[in-house]
Amino acid sequence: MSATTARPGRRRLVNQETYELVIGTVYTGLMTNLLLVVACLPVVVVAVATDLASSWPLLALTAPLVAPALTAAFAVFAAHGDDGSTPVVRTFVRSWRRHARRSLAIGALATVVVVVLAVDVAFFWGRPAGAVVIPLLVTLAAGTVATAVLALAAVPELPEARLRDVLLPALFLGARRWYLGLASLVVLGLLAAMIVTRPAVGLGFVAAPLLYVVWGACRFTLGPLTGLRPGSPGPGPAAPHASGPGRRA
Repeated sequence: MSATTARPGRRRLVNQETYELVIGTVYTGLMTNLLLVVACLPVVVVAVATDLASSWPLLALTAPLVAPALTAAFAVFAAHGDDGSTPVVRTFVRSWRRHARRSLAIGALATVVVVVLAVDVAFFWGRPAGAVVIPLLVTLAAGTVATAVLALAAVPELPEARLRDVLLPALFLGARRWYLGLASLVVLGLLAAMIVTRPAVGLGFVAAPLLYVVWGACRFTLGPLTGLRPGSPGPGPAAPHASGPGRRA
């Protein structure tokens, strides 16, 4: 046998499709983080650059702006889950514009309820009745946030549904699968703590992965309403798809 006989080619450890999927997923996460910061900029400035103990009224005033940003991020996650590729900026912006009205209504309603409950907690703090009332108020506040997040996840899946037809099923299904709502609240609390203590890490790297976990739990919870599960194809009106794996915004 000749010494010049060609050696067999080396097998690639990662094929082209896997490589494109990984790159597309990283791009989707980083771009979603950037779009979330832009969409929630007033809230981010208040949370990061002020003392929340004294500026909480301003935080409460700007908090509803988070709602349409979450809806848009959830729409990006749903579109990305269909085929592993989506024009992130276009999907985010279209979803934000299409669902802003309902999302802002959900965010404003949840903010009002949570602020009222927080004021009640402050009123009963240190009083004899507080030992009984405060746990109930905290539970109601947590349930309000969990229901609002569920409703925001349902908005892009049910683009033509009325607000009442989104909120009531979210309330019922959230109570039915309360453990998933509790897990989502823990993840959201972790994200909020990360943003306050390390804004660059929380907003630049951690936000999209943690919100994806929350979205997956919400989509599973909403399965009886939407007929979908995490990773299953969505209805698509709010999440246009790219014509090929390499097309991005």
